[in-house]
Amino acid sequence: MADKDGNKLAKDFAVNVPAETKSFHVKGMDNVDWGMKDRLSRIFDPKSGRTLMLAFDHGYIMGSTSGLERLDLYIPPLTPYIDVLMGTRGAIRATVPPTFNKAVALRYDCGTTVLKEDLSLGYQGVSIEDAVRLNASALACQCFVGSENEVHSLKILTDAVDAGNKFGIPVLGVTAVGKEMARDERYLGLATRVIAELGASFVKTYYCQEGFDKVVAGCPVPIVIAGGKKIPEKDALMLAWKALDCGAVGVDMGRNIFQADDPIAMVQAVRSIVHENNSVEGAWEMYQDLK
Repeated sequence: MADKDGNKLAKDFAVNVPAETKSFHVKGMDNVDWGMKDRLSRIFDPKSGRTLMLAFDHGYIMGSTSGLERLDLYIPPLTPYIDVLMGTRGAIRATVPPTFNKAVALRYDCGTTVLKEDLSLGYQGVSIEDAVRLNASALACQCFVGSENEVHSLKILTDAVDAGNKFGIPVLGVTAVGKEMARDERYLGLATRVIAELGASFVKTYYCQEGFDKVVAGCPVPIVIAGGKKIPEKDALMLAWKALDCGAVGVDMGRNIFQADDPIAMVQAVRSIVHENNSVEGAWEMYQDLK
């Protein structure tokens, strides 16, 4: 039986040896079905192999959020510059015109709000049939690895994977780090690996200063970096650049875009790093010029 200290035996991640991709541009997805690959190609650009996602699902637990008070006014102007809209079915149906034709990472789970102390107790909030009606390109599930309700959240993930496999819809597993968990190499490496091994097609997680390249190398599917709380714009650009430099293949930003002094300038600057390999200084100069 595996024990919780078994990870200390894992030492050689061969971070300088890229994972082999035989016929498809998304890591670990060579052998999935055509429909799954079609949706993944909407998420991950076939030319750059990367993705820029816009997270605006905060309202499902937080209510109105600064920068998202009017979804119908603030989200549509950002969509030309992103690849994926990550939101809830209510927000997407009500505020995103279907003519935008962007990939959708649909929030699949729901749970308690910020009025409760513990946010880890959730449940399936969307049927797979409704996800198909919304033409979702991915189902997004939070996974509270290490929390009191760990098993419950991982059950939602595996149910989503089973449902997604039936209809050819990838699943995005999101590492929801509790207050008691350190966002370090050991925890993030464990959480992302667990989520991938349970069937997620790609994983969203936080960046850590030490060993993030090992976190990426140890995960058999793509990792997309979470933007997290609002930080100064140049720091957010640096975060994106560092994560991509360590092997992440995408950025999923919310507050660091829609709460920026100039969200439209910021999303273009982040995009230049993701898809054009722009430097931090180049992106910062771009942001200031556009602003």
